[in-house]
Amino acid sequence: MMKILYGIQGTGHGHISRAREIVPLLAEKAELDILISGTNCKMTLDGKTAIRKQGISLAYNSKGSVSYLKTALGIQPIRFLQDIWSTDPSHYDLVISDYEPVTAWASRTCGTPSIALSHQASFLSEKSPRPSKKSVLAEQILKNFAPCDIPIGFHFRRYDSFILPPVIRSEVKELQPEEGDHITVYLPAFDPDELTGILGKIRETKWHLFSPACDKPYQNGIVNVFPVGNKPFLESLGKSRGVITSAGFETCAEAMYLEKKLFVIPIRNQYEQLCNAASLKEMGVTVADTSDSGFVSTLRNWLRSATSVALPEAADIPDLRNTLFGFADAPPVSGQQVRLDSVAADAI
Repeated sequence: MMKILYGIQGTGHGHISRAREIVPLLAEKAELDILISGTNCKMTLDGKTAIRKQGISLAYNSKGSVSYLKTALGIQPIRFLQDIWSTDPSHYDLVISDYEPVTAWASRTCGTPSIALSHQASFLSEKSPRPSKKSVLAEQILKNFAPCDIPIGFHFRRYDSFILPPVIRSEVKELQPEEGDHITVYLPAFDPDELTGILGKIRETKWHLFSPACDKPYQNGIVNVFPVGNKPFLESLGKSRGVITSAGFETCAEAMYLEKKLFVIPIRNQYEQLCNAASLKEMGVTVADTSDSGFVSTLRNWLRSATSVALPEAADIPDLRNTLFGFADAPPVSGQQVRLDSVAADAI
């Protein structure tokens, strides 16, 4: 049986959400070891055992902006190198990295085929949208943070031959969406008190705010604040009038899949989110910044008149599994960009 080492970035919930869909299908035909690095995620893999590493995690301030100082202070370079040296991918047939640096860098020392399976891999294509002001440093980080032989990217649209549509969770696909009387808000980088101060000014709707800083539900005026929990969030999402979130890939994709109108506030200094925002804006989604003087007015206009932007398509997970197994059987030349449809066909 094929042996696969699957590395998952544990910063945020999107990477693990995607893995929860992909891992069970891979496990049907392969022996799977899972490694998770990063410390900012509370989501699990439904009881599956995983190797845990420190990795590298982004830190934020209360205004919803990346704090480079906090991020730098949290990096432990010696520990990171030890994590890489203690990870041996040589006895695996395939290494998969969802933007996870320990498995990605460890795979550089052996001949095992390695695949970057992530949203970030889509930015290896110049065809993926970028903000008006590109960051040379951020582009290099996206390229080298978790380097692998072959990229498979996910994006809102198929901007290139190696880019697939988003993986949508089964729980989201099973929802029967309806339009309720509230807006679902998920802005994990913001302090909830900052957000309730802003949202409380707009009394035209009810608010469901989900925050990782919240331990138990409470109400602040017209804003109901909840801890981040999978089931309560999905219930709120499915019955919402619309969704306000950062420009994180998975939540935006899920909102569009459910045909909920979407209001996006990209995390400042987070280049990947600025790239996502550029793509969403091209698609017709409202993008704004809380620091703008007209933010509250923009939000009110969105509530009154915005319409939903549908996701063009979702990824086919069984086809993706066949593609991954095809790479392990006949890996392309390192760095080669391949057409995913042809690889999947060869693997079936």
